[in-house]
Amino acid sequence: MMNSKMKFRPLLTAVSLAVAMGAAQADERESLETLKQTTLNLIDALVQSGALTREKADALIAEAHRNATQTSTAQTAGAPEKKDATPDGRPVQRVPYISEAARAQIRNEIKEEVVSQARLEKWGVPNAPSWTDRIRIDGDFRFRYQAERADKGNTDAQTYVNAEVSNNGRITRAPDFSTSVLNSSSVPIAANSTTDDRGRERIRMRLGVTAKVSDEVGVGVRLATGNATERVSTNQTLGQNFNKYQLFVDRAFVKADPTEWLSIRAGRIPNPWFSTDMIWSENLNFEGVSSTASWMSEDRTWGPFATVGWFPIKESTVGLRGRKTLAGLQVGSLFQASDRSKFKLGLAYYRYHNIEGASDPGLADDGAGNIVAVNPNLVGMYEYPSGLRQKGNTVFETAPYDSTGRTLPYWGLAYEFAPLALTASAEFTHFSPYSLMVSAEYVYNTAFDVGSFRQRAGSAFASVDPGGKRDGYQLRLTFGAADVSEYGDWQVSTTYRHLGSDAVLDAFNDSDMGLGGTNLKGYILGFNFGLSHNTALAARYLSSKTIDPTLNSLATSSFGVNVLQVDLNVRF
Repeated sequence: MMNSKMKFRPLLTAVSLAVAMGAAQADERESLETLKQTTLNLIDALVQSGALTREKADALIAEAHRNATQTSTAQTAGAPEKKDATPDGRPVQRVPYISEAARAQIRNEIKEEVVSQARLEKWGVPNAPSWTDRIRIDGDFRFRYQAERADKGNTDAQTYVNAEVSNNGRITRAPDFSTSVLNSSSVPIAANSTTDDRGRERIRMRLGVTAKVSDEVGVGVRLATGNATERVSTNQTLGQNFNKYQLFVDRAFVKADPTEWLSIRAGRIPNPWFSTDMIWSENLNFEGVSSTASWMSEDRTWGPFATVGWFPIKESTVGLRGRKTLAGLQVGSLFQASDRSKFKLGLAYYRYHNIEGASDPGLADDGAGNIVAVNPNLVGMYEYPSGLRQKGNTVFETAPYDSTGRTLPYWGLAYEFAPLALTASAEFTHFSPYSLMVSAEYVYNTAFDVGSFRQRAGSAFASVDPGGKRDGYQLRLTFGAADVSEYGDWQVSTTYRHLGSDAVLDAFNDSDMGLGGTNLKGYILGFNFGLSHNTALAARYLSSKTIDPTLNSLATSSFGVNVLQVDLNVRF
């Protein structure tokens, strides 16, 4: 019997609560009776499924009645004597008032505890295989409609192409706007558009499996839609002639927890940093190794943490430069000022190595105005490639446009990147059952240096100031349910972002606002509503415009876009 009571403690608690509160005021009897009957019905369902015998069920109910009686007796004995009486002389019984919000919280807590324990112990599944205790499968599916409306003041793409052909586009913050093809007269024309509107349907599917190998070691694998060159998006655009879509390995890692306070991950791992999508896209997974140490004070009011990570970006294939890598360190702490106020603060330093551009050592002018490869093995070694970049970072021509028709230039990053980021969040539950969540982030690129650029870029840029901004900030407010997981749950949010061109590397941050990258300012309005269990409908409106000119030779060049996203999200 003792084992049964331990296993079904949530049920015992629920019945005891319902019985002990049975003498409450008349206007609360209906809600309390509903709680009591729901719990008893759950016990009956467990008996019918074979997870609980009738004898044990009766014993649990009897024990709950005894606990309730003892609680009621103890409260009566310890209560001060009341002198109030009715007109006919009978004593007045006083019952503490329990608000509707408190009753709802009690019901939800009991429900969550019972369901969690039922899943963990597999009630109603006798003789379940042992591997089911070690394997967990989860995932999500999203169907999205996305409408993109270009700003009427956008610089057209042909202007970027013309600037490149005339060697006036040697510094830009949107290198792929100058993508061109040759027409029948061998004249470059724009191969894309910066002024057209666009509407498209997209899907995202992710399927993850985690396995517990031992108490200290686990493995995680996740597959996702998308393509091989988009790190910050797992979207698949529909309308590909009904062709099938690919699944990619989105995550593959091993996790080791040698102690309660230390966790180590290696492989293709989830984002280990406390951050916002201004710096790291929510879809980005890191390749490398990270370790997080965290503690909690004895009174549970604060808990410091520290994370360190190292991640290779591109292996080295030539001898003049080492491989491109990212290293990071973050320290911070959790704070719980009260039961209804929680705070988190983190300070991070990230350092990219060998990612900045320099004058290309593999190319030279042949004396006749043509660019030739003097060392083909070194051509493009300082490039910031199109498969990595989004847009916004200041880039320069490490090798110029070739008027003879070869598809140059190569673009390199004008600045080094060593961002220092301060991130903070707060959650206030004073408005139960709703929560107010606030997050803020400020980032400052400590390696932003015009002198370093001129030295690396060579004599052609000896007196050139590439411009750009080295810092950025974001503020987000969210109000509503902490997690939209049930019918009727809702959440509204608003975000403002002002992100300078070279505050962070544009390859890895959010791909939605401004259609990705840096050098933008604007806002996001969001609404999320629960349609059913783990099913929600969401809408976001994102409006943004560039901060600095996208083309240094044209001070009025700019790009702005308004985006509407309507999502149907299902989790499982």
